[in-house]
Amino acid sequence: MHTTDPPDAGIRPAAGGLPAELGRRLYRDMLATRLLDTEAIALQRQGVFPAYVSVRGQEAAQVGSAAAAERGTDFVFPTYREMGVALTLGVDMAGYMASHRALWHGGLYDPMASRFAPVNAVVGGPVPHAVGWAVGERLRGGGGCALSYFGDGASSEGDVHEAMNFAGVYGAPVVFICQNNRWALSVPNERQIAGGSVAARAAGYGMPGVTVDGNDAAAVHAATHEALERARNGEGPTLIEALTYRLEPHSTSDDPGRYRDPAEERAWRGRDPLPRLRRELERAGHAGAAFFACAEAEARADAERIRDAVSAAPEPPGTDMFAYVLREPTRELARQQRVWHEEVEA
Repeated sequence: MHTTDPPDAGIRPAAGGLPAELGRRLYRDMLATRLLDTEAIALQRQGVFPAYVSVRGQEAAQVGSAAAAERGTDFVFPTYREMGVALTLGVDMAGYMASHRALWHGGLYDPMASRFAPVNAVVGGPVPHAVGWAVGERLRGGGGCALSYFGDGASSEGDVHEAMNFAGVYGAPVVFICQNNRWALSVPNERQIAGGSVAARAAGYGMPGVTVDGNDAAAVHAATHEALERARNGEGPTLIEALTYRLEPHSTSDDPGRYRDPAEERAWRGRDPLPRLRRELERAGHAGAAFFACAEAEARADAERIRDAVSAAPEPPGTDMFAYVLREPTRELARQQRVWHEEVEA
């Protein structure tokens, strides 16, 4: 059985810690993500969600990076696991969770208003979209940057390589954020990442590659902020590899006991980013018992509200399958809709 060790060396440390208010905000968003994630797993167990992919253990990588984005200007391109990013950016979370309930492909929220693209379940799929948007943003003279999220498994997809090469050639204002959670479903890093590092590949695309401790919210935030500043100054893209760990199964249909050593999981649970940030805030004197109690109560109430909202959301009409495919329906699409009506009305 394969095991991996937690990262201890060769990664960029936090740049001077976090300002008090930023640290408290990151903690609140990480805690809210953790509690909502717990509710989502319960919804799947209750049959409300057909399936779900947990973000537990990756909250610092997601919240820390998303908090560095400029609201209303930058645009984020997620996979199917970026709950913490969505929450940090203020996305309507009941609408976001509608995708996990299979009510609507991509989510029932406004991507343009939230600057958070539709949930994308294609492995590596959002990365070319991010690069295309970034090039278009520069051509129109805008000041926004794209943030593209993907996992270590997706880093081996052709879409990702092509998108990074294109971004490097054209100097696109995009930040690639690889959450390396050590497992491409059941395949460990060394069996699908040649050279042992995703960040090392950046040199071949003419961009900086940065490796950070993905469980250190301050380090992730600092690296993302620096990369965004480079992009805004016309210095091109950056690849950030956030070393973290997926504490839960790949999805609710996965059994990690078939391929992961329990000792490895225990070691990484000891590096849980949420209590780690709490300890740092307490040591710095930035937060006390009253803050943590209030954050817990607010996050739990929000998680329960979102849970109830997505559970009670009505299913969309079947005609939506045809109404939002093309601006001008084709004859074939019209034929499919007629067949569907005949089958439903029969």
